[in-house]
Amino acid sequence: MHPTVIAILSLVFCAFLWSLGGLFIKLVDWTPLGIAGARSLLGGLTILLLIRKPKITFSAPQILAALCNAGTMILFVYANKLTTSANAILLQYGAPLYVAIFAWILLKEHPQWEHWVGLVMILCGMALFFREKVSPGNSLGNLLAIGSGFTFAFYAIFMRMQKSGSPVESILLSHLIVFLFSLPSILSHPPALSSSGWISLLVLGFFQIGLSSVLFARGIKRINTIQAMLITTLEPILNPLWVFLVLGEAPTRNALMGGGLIVLAVTFSSIMSAYRLRKT
Repeated sequence: MHPTVIAILSLVFCAFLWSLGGLFIKLVDWTPLGIAGARSLLGGLTILLLIRKPKITFSAPQILAALCNAGTMILFVYANKLTTSANAILLQYGAPLYVAIFAWILLKEHPQWEHWVGLVMILCGMALFFREKVSPGNSLGNLLAIGSGFTFAFYAIFMRMQKSGSPVESILLSHLIVFLFSLPSILSHPPALSSSGWISLLVLGFFQIGLSSVLFARGIKRINTIQAMLITTLEPILNPLWVFLVLGEAPTRNALMGGGLIVLAVTFSSIMSAYRLRKT
């Protein structure tokens, strides 16, 4: 299989694993920071098991990617506490637009026509998908969600800067930062979880944030930043699908139409990008 296709599939599977968060977080009865810290601890251990010998160079892109990823996880936790989940997700996923602008400036990666088409389709799909769920919310929570979109975008850009190296170490460092940040909350509110809560926490740590990190690091080495971000927009539409299948929360007609448009946009832009890269 062509390396570009493998990279695209790695990012698709990464988005799939990320999307499990909404369901399994609902099953863990603990503070948001407690969940974030424990998840990062388990995720970091998973990365160590998979890569064995991390290469910590303390280069600027490595440290900046780590700080941006940690910032994204922490800001998103607080945004979810202060505004609605729909607002938090929708505002965070302004990230592909920020990437289209800043990757052009910082990485000289000019978005191709299929990326602009895909971006417009995704923005329309997101608007449809969250049409009934978006509310004014808490202004601070909405600002934090927008902030998490910027940190998410720059996380992808700084990861892409390491395409000739090993970007996964940035994710390992980011999990360490989140765990240390969350440690006071964990110590003041130790977990008292049911068996299903512990199983859910293990899934969140080992798969949803651990294995997905390795897949994202692998994909971003071969796929330009804007296409990688377009692919990961599969996450917010898959998230409620698992909630529907397990908890019975049915999506609306607009959500189905918006989700279909996003899938179409990601598929179209990925096929065109893969074709373009195979020709070069």
